[in-house]
Amino acid sequence: MSDFAIKADRFVLPGVLRGAGYLSVHDGTFGAWTAEAPAGYEIVDRTGSWVAPGYVDTHIHGFVDRDVMDCDPDGIDEASLALAKKGTTSWVPTTLTQPAGQIESACASVSEAAERRGEDFPGARIEGIYLEGPFFTAEHAGAQNPDNMCDPSVELLCSWQEAAHGLICKSAIAPERAGSERYCASLKAMGVAVALGHSSATCEEGLAAVAAGASLFVHVYNGMSGHHHREPGLVTAAMISRGTYAELICDGMHVTPAAIDALVRAKGWEHVCVISDCLRCGGMPDGDYTLGDFPVRLQGGIARLVQKDGSLGNIAGSSATLAQEVRNLVEWGIVTPEQAIRMATEVPARSAGIDDVCGQMLPGRAADFNVLTQDLSVQETYLDGRLVR
Repeated sequence: MSDFAIKADRFVLPGVLRGAGYLSVHDGTFGAWTAEAPAGYEIVDRTGSWVAPGYVDTHIHGFVDRDVMDCDPDGIDEASLALAKKGTTSWVPTTLTQPAGQIESACASVSEAAERRGEDFPGARIEGIYLEGPFFTAEHAGAQNPDNMCDPSVELLCSWQEAAHGLICKSAIAPERAGSERYCASLKAMGVAVALGHSSATCEEGLAAVAAGASLFVHVYNGMSGHHHREPGLVTAAMISRGTYAELICDGMHVTPAAIDALVRAKGWEHVCVISDCLRCGGMPDGDYTLGDFPVRLQGGIARLVQKDGSLGNIAGSSATLAQEVRNLVEWGIVTPEQAIRMATEVPARSAGIDDVCGQMLPGRAADFNVLTQDLSVQETYLDGRLVR
């Protein structure tokens, strides 16, 4: 089907929520919204549904037992195919704190996967690469390996960017490490967003990094110094820094609904990015998996590190999808359905500097969108105007 118009009750369009009407798709790209059926288009009737941009996951390590650090382009493709069937049409494959050579190989493999796929590939689009580490602090390592941590290095970043063929769009650091402010300023000049996390930084150190060019905070609350009334930490910096973005895992296990509500109230929903931080165990049954050098166990929807004695330790990451998290935000009464959808589409795209290619249903842009039921379950997903689920 090349040209059609989809009929629905609500359309999440740039800057406005439209009611019942039609959105045309011509040759795989978006056309205009109209209240009346456009002439010459086949009508796809989805009365009772929402039409919204495809979800954009800007912090995700893997899916369906595939991980970015496997350094396998085929695995990246398999994860992309599975993500599209869950409503995520764009993603930013995310690395870990591993040896520099392995990070370089991971960047090269993501780039290879992105460059070789054809226009008809029915998987989530690779919009960039996110380097989560290795410039962190051991105290808030989480599931990152402290043995591989080091001070921020622009030179290392440039070597990884060369392997990535320019795909790196985000890089995370602990702002208390030596050279952080130079790193933030340099990457801002390069057009790469710097995120702050896995850190013991004071609020002042966080704000200094923001002043130097940092613009994001990594999965706020998790892996960072907290919000204390006499010793404010990085959570405080995330809450009070204007114009910055806060990543947030909304699976209900990493952060309680009350804490999510507090952050959304502090920053405004327009600056909170819903992310999955999903691991290879996403889309898989409960069981034992790996994350970098560490064994993890998925149990009841949450992945935790497995200690040497077999007990479970720190939360390692998520198995959630953005589609699930959007529904959570609405069910908890924190934001409206429209706001929740935008927090998982246009807001993360803008935070990562990829909003020129995804996150909004703009005329002339690739027709990547979801058809959602009234409770925001994903009913259908389209890439380039072609149905993928």
